[in-house]
Amino acid sequence: MVKQARAELTRQQIVAGAAAQFEKTGYGSTSMSDIVAGAGTTKGALYFHFASKDELAQYVIAEQHRMSIESVQAISATSSSPLEQLVMLTHEMARQIVEEPIVRAGIRLTLELSTFEGPVEPYADWIAASTDLVQRAKDAGQVKGSVDIGALGRFIPAAFTGVQLVSNVIARRADLTERVDEMWKLILPGIVSDALSGDVDTLVNSRWVPVAA
Repeated sequence: MVKQARAELTRQQIVAGAAAQFEKTGYGSTSMSDIVAGAGTTKGALYFHFASKDELAQYVIAEQHRMSIESVQAISATSSSPLEQLVMLTHEMARQIVEEPIVRAGIRLTLELSTFEGPVEPYADWIAASTDLVQRAKDAGQVKGSVDIGALGRFIPAAFTGVQLVSNVIARRADLTERVDEMWKLILPGIVSDALSGDVDTLVNSRWVPVAA
């Protein structure tokens, strides 16, 4: 049992070190030696847990994706309206990007590896979740009947991706919350139903607060 716990701790240490290195230098410029140095472990320990750099990168992406899916599920389980949940989801993703190194690494890896037929699941699932929330908002009368559900479901993840990338370049994401608010101030007036036209500011300020375990 102690041996298993030690092995799991080493695995977590390797993943954390790899995430930090992938975030800093990207997939192509990161070597297994860099990861060993960053994780403070040995090559033997690294190769015991991960057979290759690609396997390790895929694991980091999967962990980032798992965190995102858990957020979608938790926010969808709240009593907030579909549009509120949609805004909450983007702000929770922004928080994770700012606070979680593995999320930043996973996003960078997904963007880099997608150039070479890399993983599409993270974005495909995000689009599916957004589309579902938009459909629910339309069914609830929150969204105009003329809104193209599929187009909006695809646009929101794309818009957020652009916003967070530019925020990273210009301000190292220090202004990401404000930029996401701006994104919604531009999107919401064009999609909300007449009944909610006066509630745009309230919707923009929607935030999810996790329930303490």
